[in-house]
Amino acid sequence: MAEKTELSATRVLRFGVFQVNLAARELRKHGVRMRLPAQPFRVLSILLDRPGQIVSRDEMCDKLWDSDTFVDYERSLNSAVRKLRAVLGDSQESPRYIETVPRLGYRFIAPIEEISSAQTPVTAALEPAPTRAAVAVGHRGRNWFLFLGIPAVLLPLVAGYFMFSRARVRPQPLGERLMLAVLPFENLTGDAAQDYLSDGLTEEMIAQLGHLDPEHLGVIARTSVMHYKRTTEQVAQIGHELGVQYVLEGSLRREADRVRITAQLVQMKDQTHIWSRQYDRELKSLLALQGEIAQETADEIQLTLGRSHKAWAADRKLASPSSYQAYDLYLKGRYFWNKRTKEGFQQAAEYFQQSIVTDPNYARAYAGLADTFALMSSWSFMPQTEAMPKARAAALRGLQLDDSLAEAHTSLALIAENYDYDWQTAEKEYRRAIQLDPQYATAHQWYAECLSFEGRFPEALEESEQARQLDPLSLIIATDHAVILYFARQYDRAIEQFRTVLAMEPNFGRAHMVVYPYVEKGMFPEALAETAKWRRSDGSPEWQLQAYVYGRWGKPQQAERALAQWKPGSGAGLAHAMFLALQAYIATGRKDEALALIEKSYREHSNLVTTLKVEPALDPLRGDPRFQELLRRAGLAER
Repeated sequence: MAEKTELSATRVLRFGVFQVNLAARELRKHGVRMRLPAQPFRVLSILLDRPGQIVSRDEMCDKLWDSDTFVDYERSLNSAVRKLRAVLGDSQESPRYIETVPRLGYRFIAPIEEISSAQTPVTAALEPAPTRAAVAVGHRGRNWFLFLGIPAVLLPLVAGYFMFSRARVRPQPLGERLMLAVLPFENLTGDAAQDYLSDGLTEEMIAQLGHLDPEHLGVIARTSVMHYKRTTEQVAQIGHELGVQYVLEGSLRREADRVRITAQLVQMKDQTHIWSRQYDRELKSLLALQGEIAQETADEIQLTLGRSHKAWAADRKLASPSSYQAYDLYLKGRYFWNKRTKEGFQQAAEYFQQSIVTDPNYARAYAGLADTFALMSSWSFMPQTEAMPKARAAALRGLQLDDSLAEAHTSLALIAENYDYDWQTAEKEYRRAIQLDPQYATAHQWYAECLSFEGRFPEALEESEQARQLDPLSLIIATDHAVILYFARQYDRAIEQFRTVLAMEPNFGRAHMVVYPYVEKGMFPEALAETAKWRRSDGSPEWQLQAYVYGRWGKPQQAERALAQWKPGSGAGLAHAMFLALQAYIATGRKDEALALIEKSYREHSNLVTTLKVEPALDPLRGDPRFQELLRRAGLAER
């Protein structure tokens, strides 16, 4: 996809607190580099080339896409402009930089200063890469078991290259680490129902590469790379958006009793294909194949890292069940678990349980089941008192079989935090999970949330930033970062972060929590407007939200009218509904009812209790001795 704008390759422009290096395709705010995807950057470049002038939508589309490019121009342009505004902190309603001219187009309205390119760092521009090649659809097959060893076949080459290149290339993100993205392996079986197989291969590659040398090689998490499944975007653009130096992509196909895997490693700075391989194997003895793969991996790491690493490589066990059917069921469970819906969790639980029945000693299936019940409880899809004991039993059994499962330690931490209010155990388990798998973004995310509940905000934001860099496109991680900023009373930063998420996905329900920093800032009209959007996105009870906003606004009559229309038990999950009711009670001066509701939540082990120490909406209760006693019982009183 060629860029059609004709900008001077040496121009460096400044507007407001931003600085743009057009040659490097780099945007900085207060000197800090901002992550801006390629297409929104091109929109910015076009507008900066004609400041103060209207650029029509048709003209914009013509400059952004060739005539033979098949794309939904209107939708893609709208998305690019939304992302650009989110990064600039701009809005269509009150523009500071980009004005929407109805029925005409866009105009850049801020003053622009051209400065010397010597005043800003320059990085190499990314050139477009060839489109990801399509491969003919293969024949369907049902012998999944070879899949267990496939990731390790690729590991020697990937590991060898990274360990060799580490001394030659200066890493950028996350301290001294290079960053790699494993793009979703393409499913070429000819059967879309087998996506779980190619998705599972992607996840296995991420996990195994992430364990090779986490101190020097970081691997982008699954959530972010799955945004590019069946994408038409070029590898160069994807690598730029994820902020990585290398991309691994590939495909999987089956033909009768053979499996074919293709893979290639691409270096982003110059679009060099470091290596490209095709693997054709017969389906024979899995145990013999695993031994071969393990030896190849050990030999390759020995050659590239030296003899001291051979023992580590040779001793590393490639986790596998005794039954290949159990692994197939486990992959299906993870596939549905990753959907993060009530129905998805229910199907995931069924598949994990079937996997356990098939192989009662398969530790990963227990970890998956623990993750499922823990999230069903946290997301209010199942009562805490029903889900959390099941999650605990599954996690403990998984760790009894294999104490190195980071997912199971993370689930135990979440149970200790949200159900037991045992903060010391939660921290111990989170730290153990991160020690076992530093690449596990969810462990960093949940640990950050745990630290924020205790009021340890600098540590919480540091952990949250680790999660964001490992999983840069995760909506939930980005939103939880905004929630931590809100708890820390950094309302402006919280609003900016919430808006960034909503610009990416307007219907992401949790991001509509921007209502709360709006209220704390006294932005009541904005907060009220957001309540309706929240209702439309996930069914949150609008009346309770409105009662809270009107109450804080000093409009008691409207607050009472809104609260009168609320019907208990309607709308959101139990914990969420209780929290909204609690806020409505506080905003309308019903402190006794609010405290009674908190007491009920404590007795029911609700995760509502975890936010008592830091939730700004609860500030009117803090002087009441009953509230302080609840804090003490929840382990959140000042130590």
